[in-house]
Amino acid sequence: MGDFYVLYNPLCGNGEGEEDAKMLDVAFPNGKRFFDMTKVTNYAAFLSGMSTDDYLIVAGGDGTLNRFANDTAGLEIQPEILYFPIGTGNDFAREFGKKPYADPFPVTEQLKNLPTVEVEGKTYRFINGVGFGLDGYCCEEGDKLREKSDEKVNYTAIAIKSLLFRFAPRRATVTVDGQRYTYDKVWIAPTMHGKYYGGGMMPAPQQDRGNVEKTLSLMVLHSAGRLRTLCALPGIFNGTHVKHKNMVTIHTGHEIAVEFDCPTPLQIDGETILGVTGYTARSAREERA
Repeated sequence: MGDFYVLYNPLCGNGEGEEDAKMLDVAFPNGKRFFDMTKVTNYAAFLSGMSTDDYLIVAGGDGTLNRFANDTAGLEIQPEILYFPIGTGNDFAREFGKKPYADPFPVTEQLKNLPTVEVEGKTYRFINGVGFGLDGYCCEEGDKLREKSDEKVNYTAIAIKSLLFRFAPRRATVTVDGQRYTYDKVWIAPTMHGKYYGGGMMPAPQQDRGNVEKTLSLMVLHSAGRLRTLCALPGIFNGTHVKHKNMVTIHTGHEIAVEFDCPTPLQIDGETILGVTGYTARSAREERA
């Protein structure tokens, strides 16, 4: 057996990423090397020092895994890639029945042929989903709170306050595989590759990252006022929100574009991009075409 190379994100888990990653000292007492991934500037050089007998452990949350997937795009990775979930949301791990701090598990295949999202001329790979609307706004507000305090951010509280008082719904134009739709009073319009995002929410409960057709799912929450939306939104944690068919629409396809009528925060696997008016998500099948 080769060595274990542990890439950790010191910023994950409310700033406890390095300390949490060092928990691997118990599981793997020998042949281990720790690296702060925020200081790795050349992954081609970093990976060149590893052999097929080694193991690469990515320690962090969904954002950490997203960052690794994007920073290594186009590179051939020889060692087996394992994932140690120590983030705050851990939605990727949740999909595989893994709880926070579960033993590192293989993710090499899951990081291949990922979908992409184009935002303002830049292209990113994504692990779980792309959020646009209220969810992106909540990530923006959470980032602001995190800059001011080390306390854990309560995204549920942010969502309720934002829905009741702060966030204004948008008018959206949606294009799915060439078919165009328009919606008024759009609160959220996430496109999903996996089943979960936002700490356990299931906007598109039937979405399966392993589906043969490689399709993505878009969920549009629309056409309702604040109180009706507030009553329906909690169902997103168990998937029952889809029963509100007059205000929840789900599309599936390989190329999904969403445009809002005014700038809105967007999040990719929990990482926020401000002032976005639209995005285009493409499935792995579209990327190969």
